[in-house]
Amino acid sequence: MKFNNRKYPAKGMATLKVMIVDDEVIIRNGLSTVINWADNGFTVLTPAASAEEALQRIPVELPEIIFTDIRMTGLSGLDMAHQVKQQHPEIEIIVISGYDEFAYAQQAMREGVSDYLLKTSRPGEIIEAAVQARERLLQRRLTQAKGKAQEMVVNRGFLRRLLASGTPLDEHAEAELCERYPELCLESNGSVLQIWMLSVYPLHPEEAEQSNVSELHRLIGTELAEVLQCAWLEWNGSLLLLVRAEPNHGWGRVDSALHKMESTHACRITAASGRRVASAKELHIALATAVEASSYEWLLQSERHIRYEDIEGRTGIRTVCSMEEETKLSSLLRSGESADLQAWVADLLRRIQSQDQATPGSVQAYLHSLIVSAQRWLIRAATSIGYNNPVKVEETYDIRELTKNPEKVLVDSLGLIMKEYRDMVSTTSPVQRAISYIHEHLGQSLSLQQVAKHVHMNPNYFSEMFKKETGQNYIEFVTQAKLRKAMHLLRETPAKISEIANEIGYEDIKYFNRLFKKWTGLTPSEYRANPES
Repeated sequence: MKFNNRKYPAKGMATLKVMIVDDEVIIRNGLSTVINWADNGFTVLTPAASAEEALQRIPVELPEIIFTDIRMTGLSGLDMAHQVKQQHPEIEIIVISGYDEFAYAQQAMREGVSDYLLKTSRPGEIIEAAVQARERLLQRRLTQAKGKAQEMVVNRGFLRRLLASGTPLDEHAEAELCERYPELCLESNGSVLQIWMLSVYPLHPEEAEQSNVSELHRLIGTELAEVLQCAWLEWNGSLLLLVRAEPNHGWGRVDSALHKMESTHACRITAASGRRVASAKELHIALATAVEASSYEWLLQSERHIRYEDIEGRTGIRTVCSMEEETKLSSLLRSGESADLQAWVADLLRRIQSQDQATPGSVQAYLHSLIVSAQRWLIRAATSIGYNNPVKVEETYDIRELTKNPEKVLVDSLGLIMKEYRDMVSTTSPVQRAISYIHEHLGQSLSLQQVAKHVHMNPNYFSEMFKKETGQNYIEFVTQAKLRKAMHLLRETPAKISEIANEIGYEDIKYFNRLFKKWTGLTPSEYRANPES
C-alpha cells in the first residue's frame, strides 16, 4: 500500500480523534503513522490490536471515528461495531477490509457502519472517507444543537409568560414547568426554588454595546444552566436565574459560579436573591421579592449579593425635602457653580446610603421632591425679576432612574435649572437681579449696601435705580416682601408665629406683630384664622 501526504483541510472545525483497530501490526502501524492525519484535522489514538481492546478503551478515550478490520482474532469488527453503536451511537465506524464481498458490506451497513473500504484503497480515499465521516458527524451535532437551542428558546418563552402573569401557578402550569425543566422539579425531601436577578457589567463599558450585553447574558446564562442545573432568561435588562436547592444546602455554589463567570467573561456581576419558596405555585412571590431586592443595588452598592431577607424590614426615609435643604439648593442654583452643585449632590447621596432604613421607593420620592422644589424656585425667581419668557420646568428624565443612577439624574436635572436661571438673569436688569436676591434672602438682615454689592453697583446709584424701576424705596420693598412671605407661611404651614417671624428675619415677635397688623389690618393670629378677610 503506497501512502502520500495529500491534505483535506479541516475547514476551521475541531480536530477529531481517530482509532484504528486491526490485528495485523503492519496494517495498523501503516495506517496510523504513514498517512498525515494531523494536517487533515485528525488526531490518531494508539491503534488497538483487537476488538476486545478497542471496546475497553473506547469509553475512556472517546474516539469519534473508528477504522476497523472485519476478520480479526477473537471478536469480529462487525460484532464490535454492533456493540459500539448500542453504547455510543454518535461514533462514525468505517470498515477497512481485505475482502471485497457484497455480503460483508451489507452486514456492515446493518450494524451501523458508515463506509466500507478495501485495504487496497489509496491513502487519499482513506482520508476522504474520514473527511466525509467528519462532515456527517459535525452536521448531526449542528442539527442537534439547533434543535436544542430552539427547544430552549421555546422553554424560555413559556417561563417568561408564566412569571409575567404575576399569579400563583395552577396544577397544569406546575406540571408543564416540571416537564420542560426536569432539573427544577421539587422533591419531597424539602428542596426549594429561588430566583436570582443578576446585573452584568462589562469591565470595559466603553466598548460594550447593548447587543454585546445581550450576548454576554446569553453566554453566562447558558454556562450557569450547565453548572447549576437552573433555568435562565433576560428580564428587564437583567439576567434572571431560577435555581433549585436541596435541603440544608446554602447558596454558596451560586456565588462561586458567579465569581467564575466574572473571571471567564471579564465582567462584574451584582446579584439579588428573592425569597425561597417550597412550591412552584409560589414563583410569583419568588420573583416579586427578587425584583425588590435588586432595586436596592444603588443603595447597597458595596454588596455584591443582596438578599431579600436582609432588606424586607426596612421602613423608608422621609419623602419630602426640608425647608433648610430647599434654601441651600436655591443658593447653589443661584450661584451658577456646577462643581459646588455636584459636590452637594454627592454628599447628599452618601448620607442617604448610610441610612439603614432607606428604601428605593422613599429615596425616589425624596429626590423627586428636591427636583420639584428646584423647578418651583425657578418659576418664583422668574416672577421676582420680571422675566416674561416661558420658564422650562419639564422633567427630562425617567423617574425610575432616581433609584438606579440618582447622581446623574440629579446633576443633569438641577444643572439644566441652573443654566436656565443663568440665562434668565443674563437678560435682566441689575434691579431685577437684586429683587431675586432679596426674595432668596428674606430670612437675613438685607442692607441696601449688601444688595448693591451683589449686583456690582454703587449703593446711592442703586437706590435711585431701584425706586425708579419698582416705584418703592428699598426699605418699603423689602418689608413688604418679608410680610408677603409671612402671609404665605401663615396660610400654608402650621409653623408657630414666632418661627415664621424668625424665618423672615424678625427676632422681636412684638415688633413683627405690630408691623404685620399695620400692613394687613390684622394680627398674625387673626390672619391665620381668616386669611380671606
